[in-house]
Amino acid sequence: MGRGTLPDVSSTDNPGSGEQQATPPIAETPDATAAEVEQTSTAVTPEAGTAAAPTPADAALADPTADAPASPAVPRPTPHPVPPSPAVVAPAVAPEAPAGDPAQWGRVDADGTVYVRTAEGERAVGSWQAGDAEAGLAHFGRRYDDLATEVSLLEARLKAHTGNPAEIKNKAQALADQIPTAAAVGDLEGLAARARAMVGTADSAAAESRAEKQAARAAQIAKKEALAAEAEQIAAESTAWKAAGDRLKAIVEEWKTIRGIDRKTDEALWSRFAAARDAFGRRRGAHFAQLDAQRGEARAAKQELIKEAQRLSTSTDWGATSAAMRSLMDRWKAVPRTGRDGDDDLWKQFRAAQDVFFNARGEQDKARNAEEQANQKAKEEILAEAEQLDPAKDLRGAQNALRKLQDRYDAIGHVPRAVMRQLEDRMQAVEQKVRGAADAGRVRTAPENPMVVSMRAAVTKAEEQLAKAEAAGDARRIAEAQANLATRREWLAEAEKSAGRR
Repeated sequence: MGRGTLPDVSSTDNPGSGEQQATPPIAETPDATAAEVEQTSTAVTPEAGTAAAPTPADAALADPTADAPASPAVPRPTPHPVPPSPAVVAPAVAPEAPAGDPAQWGRVDADGTVYVRTAEGERAVGSWQAGDAEAGLAHFGRRYDDLATEVSLLEARLKAHTGNPAEIKNKAQALADQIPTAAAVGDLEGLAARARAMVGTADSAAAESRAEKQAARAAQIAKKEALAAEAEQIAAESTAWKAAGDRLKAIVEEWKTIRGIDRKTDEALWSRFAAARDAFGRRRGAHFAQLDAQRGEARAAKQELIKEAQRLSTSTDWGATSAAMRSLMDRWKAVPRTGRDGDDDLWKQFRAAQDVFFNARGEQDKARNAEEQANQKAKEEILAEAEQLDPAKDLRGAQNALRKLQDRYDAIGHVPRAVMRQLEDRMQAVEQKVRGAADAGRVRTAPENPMVVSMRAAVTKAEEQLAKAEAAGDARRIAEAQANLATRREWLAEAEKSAGRR
């Protein structure tokens, strides 16, 4: 690079993108020919000088990775054109303001030569023939401001870790090499020192940037690892199928928002999650398949119970069938449900079959109750007639009438259980009255044999048991009661014969 040229600095630090290069200007040096100076003096005027350098406020708001527009082009004198200022990229934070008054760092002598002050003394940086000295210093001061802005932008990027540290280091080195000989007026040595400082700290900044990226990557990996672990736990343990399935869907959406992981690691973590999700799906599918099989078995079992209930629904063996229907109900309760809708339909069929039987039994019970009530009325009428007998006036007539009344009484069927004992007691009272009258008429009356009395009581009790069995409609109990009554009557007959022979 020639002495006094503007620095060649890219306008972006986005890796992989094309860099916009500024065209180096022609140096304005004391070695220029008179014709060149004359041409320069006619083209460069205070009104048409180099555009002012961008201030930090102009560059601070843009995206550091975006290409900033180049500064307006400076009018180019013939044959030495003045190039546009290099494009700049806004840092994440505002750069430091450029140095102040260029008069503190340079001067323009009487023949238009422009000098900059350095630690080694003055150095000519160009010639100004277009106006007064202040305008010349301002022109070369703006060139310094351009360099200062470049340095400030790089410092801001390096501090904020928004660019490629290696690229920033290279640009800082280029600036450090260019600034000491730049055709500009300002604190060139201080500005070059700032550029060299960036070169020295770029490596540590690069390490910090790498550490930050690694930490961010580790955090993102940890998030996905936690999601994968949660999915694996769901796959292994959860039986809340609806809630667990919804959670796995939510994990997928959350997974999409986690970025910044290398492809290999991301694919490995996704494989873990996908495997867990598939395992959950298989386990859930197996559960519902087993549930469907169980429901099918339960449906078949309940359909068999329905058929059996329908077969029994027309039976008139009230006692045995009632017990069978109760057993069917117990078996129904032991069978698992088949699902709300299907189970309700099956229950309606089963209940309908049972209702047919129990309604029929209810009608039969009503008819039997009506018959028993009619029997009760008939027996009460006979009892009322028997109770009118007066054995004291006509013992034999009373005895004959009582036997006839007893035959009519015994011929009448069952009466309601609640009044059975009451009616029997009334009939026994009449019998005792007639028997007492007969005993009173005898000269010598032997006491009744206790065995006969006991046998009669046993016969009466057996008759009551038979009546209860018949009222319940229980065939087994009826048979047992009839056999027991027959036995008791035989014993009574033997006891009476034995008592008569004495």
